Amino acid sequence: MHSATIRPARQSCVRVSMSAATATASRLDAIEQAPADPILGVSEAYKADNSPDKLNLGVGAYRTEDLKPYVLDVVKKAEKRMIEAEENKEYLPIDGLADFKKATLQLLLGSGHAAIKENRIACVQSLSGTGSLRVGADFIAKFLKGTKVYLSNPTWGNHKNIFTDAGVEWKWYRYFDPETVGLDFEGMCSDLEAAPEGSIIVLHGCAHNPTGIDPTQEQWGKIADICKSKNLLPFFDVAYQGFASGSLDDDAFAPRFFVDQGLEVMVSQSYSKNLGLYGERVGALSFVLSDDGAAKRVLSQLKRIARAIYSNPPVHGARIVAEVVGNEDMFTEWKQEMEGMAGRIKTVRQVLRDNLEKINPDKDWSFITSQIGMFSFTGLTPPQVENMTNKHHVYMTKDGRISLAGLNKAKSEYLAKAIDDSVRNC
Repeated sequence: MHSATIRPARQSCVRVSMSAATATASRLDAIEQAPADPILGVSEAYKADNSPDKLNLGVGAYRTEDLKPYVLDVVKKAEKRMIEAEENKEYLPIDGLADFKKATLQLLLGSGHAAIKENRIACVQSLSGTGSLRVGADFIAKFLKGTKVYLSNPTWGNHKNIFTDAGVEWKWYRYFDPETVGLDFEGMCSDLEAAPEGSIIVLHGCAHNPTGIDPTQEQWGKIADICKSKNLLPFFDVAYQGFASGSLDDDAFAPRFFVDQGLEVMVSQSYSKNLGLYGERVGALSFVLSDDGAAKRVLSQLKRIARAIYSNPPVHGARIVAEVVGNEDMFTEWKQEMEGMAGRIKTVRQVLRDNLEKINPDKDWSFITSQIGMFSFTGLTPPQVENMTNKHHVYMTKDGRISLAGLNKAKSEYLAKAIDDSVRNC
């Protein structure tokens, strides 16, 4: 008997052609890399820095004295009430939660205002301030074709993106005077008077971003007169109501004054700052008009625009706002917490100014405390900003804006020394 010879099995050899192995280029291969966001990109660079001295003064988000994110106590209470009420997660109507809209208009114009009673306001809940501005920009593009929008120079960086992407032409009006580090009011008025009749003027309701410089009440009166004489449509961006001065009523002066002067206005509102609802994306767009018929028709078109963009708005943050504003005790507590946040920033402003005056008494640092709100426009040049970041690990936007909400008293002297070094040597 012969034993069988067992041969190892021959492994199959699969040849892959070079054309199959080579990855096919994407049909989108020619798309250019977009530049990093000038604000959010600052945070990314900050996170990558391992220095113990680093400071993030780029993003406008409130921090405690320990430089930690802050969830308001009144927000926690509202959420507890919502859980206990076993609220559902059903879709909201396209224009949002009715109680939220009621609360929002009450904050904007004051309870019992004639425009509210007479149903002369078209209001839609939207995705915080950015979403509200974008719905407004799309409305302008569709129904006010050819109308130019005027933005303050400088302004919040995303304003340009919003109107550009909506296909709306925009131009600058003068606002900041680098010589005085203050308001160029004459230049502003001159540019508004030179704007084509019927133009739309974007105005910051309070705590101008990025400068922190607001017109006085007398100056607001002059601006309103120009809007009347030129038939300009004011578009207020109200992102910091209650957060700037600590008073909801004081910070609403400008839009209330314009409405009471008989002007029609557009208003974008956000609850990111004053209620700390950054991630909830809750805000509103309102048109305050001269009659209820126009308001009804405008609302119908705003709903069509919103439906095509995001269908309907998120419910959680809207319920928080409605709970807080609709409950007298919680509303009072919220105002106290806002006063506390605004007060901390005012204190930090003063401490920073004191340190700067101590280090460099020959320079006028008064603009630090004359500005208002979350930001200070330092007037630092791009090379000076680079020095702040590369040498001192202080992260800020390239236009010289710093968010004082990200500063505390303990770090104020360090920041003052960094600013002084940059001013002297760059």
